[in-house]
Amino acid sequence: MKPVLALTLAAFFVTFPLLAEREEVTSEIFHLGTKGLPEWNEFRSSEPHGRNLSVTFEAKANQEESTLFIRQDDVKQGWRVSLNGKRLGNLERFESKMLHTLKVPAKTLKDGENRLSIAAPTALDDVFVGGAFLVNKAREDALRQSFLEVRVTDSKGAPLPCRITITNEKDYLMPLQVEASPLVAVRTGVVYSLEGKTTAGVLPGKYLVYASRGFEYGVATAKVRVAEGETRSIRLSLDREVPTEGWISCDPHVHVKTFSGHGDSTVEERIPTIAGEGLELPISTDHNHHADYGPYQEAAGASAFFTTVIGNEVTTKVGHFNAFPIKKGAPLPNHETESWKELFKSIRATPGVEVILLNHPRNVHSNFSPTDPSHFNRASGESQREGGLEMDAIEVITSAALQADYTGPFEDWFALLNAGKRVTAAGSSDTHDVNRYLLGQGRTYLQCPDKDPANVDLAAACRAFREGRALVSMGLLTHLRVEERFEVGDLATKLPSKATARIQVLGPRWVDATRVVLYGNGLPIWESEVESAPNAITKADLKVELPKFTHDIHLVAIANGSGVTKPFWEIPRPYQHKSKEYVSRVIGATNPIWLDFDGDGKYTSPRGYAERLVEKKPMLAETLAKLSDFDSSVAVQVAALLTVRGVDLKETKAEAAWEKASPAIRTGFSEFLEASP
Repeated sequence: MKPVLALTLAAFFVTFPLLAEREEVTSEIFHLGTKGLPEWNEFRSSEPHGRNLSVTFEAKANQEESTLFIRQDDVKQGWRVSLNGKRLGNLERFESKMLHTLKVPAKTLKDGENRLSIAAPTALDDVFVGGAFLVNKAREDALRQSFLEVRVTDSKGAPLPCRITITNEKDYLMPLQVEASPLVAVRTGVVYSLEGKTTAGVLPGKYLVYASRGFEYGVATAKVRVAEGETRSIRLSLDREVPTEGWISCDPHVHVKTFSGHGDSTVEERIPTIAGEGLELPISTDHNHHADYGPYQEAAGASAFFTTVIGNEVTTKVGHFNAFPIKKGAPLPNHETESWKELFKSIRATPGVEVILLNHPRNVHSNFSPTDPSHFNRASGESQREGGLEMDAIEVITSAALQADYTGPFEDWFALLNAGKRVTAAGSSDTHDVNRYLLGQGRTYLQCPDKDPANVDLAAACRAFREGRALVSMGLLTHLRVEERFEVGDLATKLPSKATARIQVLGPRWVDATRVVLYGNGLPIWESEVESAPNAITKADLKVELPKFTHDIHLVAIANGSGVTKPFWEIPRPYQHKSKEYVSRVIGATNPIWLDFDGDGKYTSPRGYAERLVEKKPMLAETLAKLSDFDSSVAVQVAALLTVRGVDLKETKAEAAWEKASPAIRTGFSEFLEASP
């Protein structure tokens, strides 16, 4: 998150040589927005200049095409830019800092006074814009004055697919002129290169150059100043920092504009972004389309870097569900139906499909959210829709569609687990873009052989997905073991009276971890603040003695830390949000270890215990007595079954009875009733 108080003119301003072709429009940075209605609470301390902007400046008439360069930050909506009443275009819909360029047609400028206007959209949007100047050349000519020649290798000197990020000294992404090629994907300030190199035309000035390759690698940086007419050569080396042996990096939610129809990444550009972010198993999930990125990968000579998978985001009026893998030539599932029962049946019948993933469960599309409280009880995990949610996995992190409160999707997942559903937590990007949302920022690590990224064992990867042998990552990687024998997806049996859990939190040097929480049945049973050593890869290595439970639990660890704000991997703001409070975080979460505390050699869910405790014709007093040794997650499920079997828990005598029960029972019953549609 960017503190408003730091957004001063000095923080935005950057100097360039005063070229003869350059004319200043304004050096000031303006905060535009709606007074009294900030988009985010962080903007409350900064009163906006207004909703619209009008700036006058002196210039000479342009007989040929010119270019407007304008700084912008935090732009989410469509802000219209005009010059002397002639529409030039929009600010870029991009919530990071960048120097944007707009074409100024010949004869738009006039001798003397000119007027730059920026008009607000109807939606709330706080933006920072200004620091504008004109160069009396077309963009491609203006950016042929100076060049940065960047080469990136691994520690052995071999070329490395990577992302090259070029900013000014204040981390504004800078406009680049790069020759088109199937080996690169280029956006303002960014080049993804399969060969680890680029020659970028830039304006003369001072620059920061970052080389990165996603979560598992370090970041190399260089400061450079390039004069007009000069070419500067930069050599950078990247090392892998985060150990992931035995785990495959997967982004199970990837789009391209070519097949999905929106976003900005073509299928050709997707290839260098996949390799440049270090993904090994990207799954193509374009909307209602079986997309195969394989031929484009082969054409770019990128077959050695990753294994492509044909998938489909089955996009309906009642939710979005990824299905994969899909055999070539398979028919489309029925995405017209509004029945979950029919939808899941159709997806399962699609040739090849082994995994169904529920996407962004709390997002609203077509006025529908799969886990909306109107039809989904967020305490008990019950759905009122026919057939219910019968997928294999659920996105708990979707980096291009984050929630203001990141815990919400986790809570929905915990509710499903407590309802007895074996659903794997997943992380994904859902990116449609080259740089607006980063591919693989949210990702899932699958436990399967990883020696050859060009030939990932897809059957093993899908099996790991279904069995919960998976880790969720957005900047951190959290491992969990019980008694040093049991890992995620395992059933832990014959546990000692004092069982211990070991939590390891890993991440590259450019992230930190600040907190770790251990959850039993979705309830926090242990938590700790952590402070990792500077530049440490292991952020935390903790041993925890587990409380003694009389019933089985599923055990999950979640770590978080401060969000990344640097432009090579900046965490985006939430896509849809009801709250105006947001704290950017990195997150690493495990899937469950299933703990057999009751010693019967199997795992019983909270729902399973509830079904034992609640008779077909239940007596409330007897049920409450039997429930006294269980936690609130079981109490929630008991309340749900009692309700189904005719007990009115809001009736005066019934309410008085359960309100006198143990704290766990009172909590569970209250949570169920509050969450009931």
